[in-house]
Amino acid sequence: MLRVLIIDDERLARQNLRQLIASHGHLNVVGEASSATEALVLIEKEHPDAIFLDVQMPGADGFSLLKNLEYTPRVIFVTAHAAHAAKAFDVEAVDYLLKPVRPSRFALAIQRLESKNPSEIPWEPKDRICLKSPGRTVIVPPERIIALVADGDFTRIFINGEKPLLMCHHLSFYEKTLPSPPFVRLDRSLMINSKCVSSILTEPSTPHQHRLSLDGIEQDFLLGRTAHQRLLKLSE
Repeated sequence: MLRVLIIDDERLARQNLRQLIASHGHLNVVGEASSATEALVLIEKEHPDAIFLDVQMPGADGFSLLKNLEYTPRVIFVTAHAAHAAKAFDVEAVDYLLKPVRPSRFALAIQRLESKNPSEIPWEPKDRICLKSPGRTVIVPPERIIALVADGDFTRIFINGEKPLLMCHHLSFYEKTLPSPPFVRLDRSLMINSKCVSSILTEPSTPHQHRLSLDGIEQDFLLGRTAHQRLLKLSE
């Protein structure tokens, strides 16, 4: 049984969260707070396993609350504002839910809450994904990711409208977590968003190689016979 607190200044929002939590019998709501001040007292008293935390509240916001805690539970942010997502993951939040919260999306957040490795829980197509590289954090829906290329122990991710990101994960990590379809791994070093395929042309000098062009990026990719066949199967 996980002991949880709900922290939100809107009564209706707290009620909605209670209804979502009620469908997960292993969660036990041990209190509610309508401000960071109330939450601080409750958290120190109850020592919950997790908190569902709004960002913008009267007085101190959710981030200020976390800075003042001596005991830090796991955090799922629940907010109407997408702009705070990058900061939320900087404080190692388990998940970031946008109001109104769909039951299926809430269930996914609970899976991450209970997991020893929350980042390995697969994303849904309607998620907004946090991609954190050493120099930059980008929040994007999966549909904006065009291609992923293995680069040693790292993965270079090509995103529509962004500079490529070099991520500290193997390509196999994204194979497990990105929704399939539309994402498909074509070979050991390349994974693509199949919805972004623009053209596949045979190389004149090497008939067994094919040049793949994707919408949204200038770089083309050379495919061998096996990768080409996997790509063709997607349209069958």
